[in-house]
Amino acid sequence: MTKNIPISLLELAIITQDSNANDTFQKTAELAKLADSLGYKRFWLAEHHNMAHVASTATVVLIGYIASQTQNIRVGSGGIMLPNHAPLIIAEQFGTLELLYPNRIDLGLGRAPGTDGLTAQAIRKDFFEQSQRFPENVAALQDFFSEENANAKVRAFPAEGTKVPIWILGSSMDSAALAAAKGLPYAFAGHFAPKQMYQAFQFYRDNFEPSEYLDQPRTMACVNAIAAETDEEAKKTATSLTLMFLNLIRNDRKPLQPPVDSLDGIMSEEEHFHVNQMTACSFVGSKMKLTTELKQFIEYTQIDELMITSPIFNHEDKLKSIRIMKEVIDDLK
Repeated sequence: MTKNIPISLLELAIITQDSNANDTFQKTAELAKLADSLGYKRFWLAEHHNMAHVASTATVVLIGYIASQTQNIRVGSGGIMLPNHAPLIIAEQFGTLELLYPNRIDLGLGRAPGTDGLTAQAIRKDFFEQSQRFPENVAALQDFFSEENANAKVRAFPAEGTKVPIWILGSSMDSAALAAAKGLPYAFAGHFAPKQMYQAFQFYRDNFEPSEYLDQPRTMACVNAIAAETDEEAKKTATSLTLMFLNLIRNDRKPLQPPVDSLDGIMSEEEHFHVNQMTACSFVGSKMKLTTELKQFIEYTQIDELMITSPIFNHEDKLKSIRIMKEVIDDLK
């Protein structure tokens, strides 16, 4: 029997062809309002840099904007790339958000730069060193949020005692080990790096150490999901997703492209292989098809939560997909 799990949204505020960042922010707010009204649990935004088609670069600012436009849904980061930032600053920012929007803010933390190597160096000269210090910086962040830090020489106002939930995000066994050792919830990036997902979840559960934050393991998988009235319609809509990953492989900084009738002849065999690897954890189809496939996926992975991301070119198609996906999850209960 499939267990009752919540569904959430990961959003990159992707700019589509012939659009701009301002329009994208308005569409993102509309998407969040719909998700809120439908009963989605979380709406997370991801930190990326030097990507012309991604408008979520100032992630904390956008989280505050989305939280201000919604009522109940939890809003957070999927994630903040901690090596880019001083833990003190992140504590101050998210402590402020938590006070403005009580019990609605999540802090997902990642180790990667969210960009290319040159840009990572432009953000922080010692990025590589800080990425190696990720566990220590997570611990420092936890200290800044704690009430016990009131006696420290360096304090994060107004973050102390705000108890912002921290998630460890990742796509490898390293992140699973860290989340398990710290007794923190663990979210896996299956939407672009699904290869080690099942093994990482198993390792996390097997090695989980209960903590003051969590008494038992809590897992979430993020996957690509594109729903439509028919399988054929969804398949065509999903060609924008394929083209997005193809452009990523080619380092071609195009905005999200409109769907195409056929992908034949568009990519080489090697490109096809890499795109397929990155998008292997994608659910595309009608309500009936997705209900069957997601039921199997949830039973196989034993996840506690599902997060979806839906790079869809047409905004109305995206809103429709979000509605159908909520119906799919509700039908599994």
